[in-house]
Formats: sequence, structure tokens, C-alpha cells
Amino acid sequence: MLFIATDFLKAIKERRSYYEIGDQKDVSEERIEEIIEEAVLHTPSAFNSQSARVVVLFNDHHKKLWDLTKETLREIIPKNDYGSTEVKINTSFRSGYCTVLFFEDVEVIESLQDKYDLYKDKFPLWSMQSNGMLQHVVWTALEDEGLGASLQHYNPLIDEKVKEEWEIPDHWTLMAQMPVGSKEGKPGEKEFESIDQRLKVFE
Repeated sequence: MLFIATDFLKAIKERRSYYEIGDQKDVSEERIEEIIEEAVLHTPSAFNSQSARVVVLFNDHHKKLWDLTKETLREIIPKNDYGSTEVKINTSFRSGYCTVLFFEDVEVIESLQDKYDLYKDKFPLWSMQSNGMLQHVVWTALEDEGLGASLQHYNPLIDEKVKEEWEIPDHWTLMAQMPVGSKEGKPGEKEFESIDQRLKVFE
């Protein structure tokens, strides 16, 4: 087996999805905020656009987000199927003590489209790539700190309620939600496609 020497690659390797999280504050809110701040500042973006936006919800704000999500889903999921959805949200997401919300600022993207017409069609794609990098950086850094997290996508179903509750600007588009908490279970086994099907090297 290949020995991965650097802390950076080791952290990437160990990042996993945790669907059993708790509210034991083994890592302080201040430390989580510090990690996310560093990630936002130093994750690269096309044309240095810095279009990513992040909202961090702790404690009652965190729980409110997942209560809003349950309320939204209750309105659209058949009654017979809603019970399992509610259990999943309560035990896998709401049970933590923090959620990181990832957004993209559409005004920044549109300003670049106006300025660089040649790349107009590419800026939305590049912004999503950058936001994905930010999500991965935050996720990996929190994992390295000993926290459990997963990445969820209940947008656009909850977008309007989120904007209303936390006074989010209209030109911010919700991309993903990352519930965070203490690790209360083990991640599932991770399967890998053959690397020969995914990587080509020419020397």
C-alpha cells in the first residue's frame, strides 16, 4: 500500500461522510469559525473572483435550519414516506451543533460576465468549481480537527425560508449545507473504482 507522507494528503484520505453526529462540543465554536475563515480566505477562485459566501449556524440557529427543512419536506413528501425522512434529519443532521451553509454571490459572477464577454458562459461553471473546492477544504479541515460532517443539498427547496430567517441577500444562491458535530458512529465502507479507469499518465 502506498504510504502517504504529508499531513495534507492524509487529511484528504481520512475525510468521510458521518451520518451519526452529536452535540458534544469537543471543538469550540471559536475554533470552527477560525477554520472556516481561513478556508474562505485561501481557497482559490477563477479570476480571483472570491464569489463564495458562507454562513455558519450554531446551536439553536443550527436546529432551526433543520426544523425548517423538515417543515418544507413535510409539505411535499407523501405522508407514508415522511417518517423515515424526519428520522434521518433528526439523527444525521439536526443532532449536531453546527451547520455550514455555502452560497455563491450571483452579483459577482454577473459583473465578471459583463467585464469578460469571451468567458461569459464559463463564469457560472467556474464559480461552482471554486465553491466545491471550498466545501472540500472546510470538510477536510473539520474532519482533521476530529469533527464529523456530511454534505447535503436541500436547495433549492429551502432557499426562500433560509433567506427569510437569516436575512440572506437575494443575490446569494444556496449551494450546499454541511451539518457538523461530534462523531457518534463510524462512516460506511468506502468503495473505489479501479484507478486505471480514472487516471491516465503519459511519460
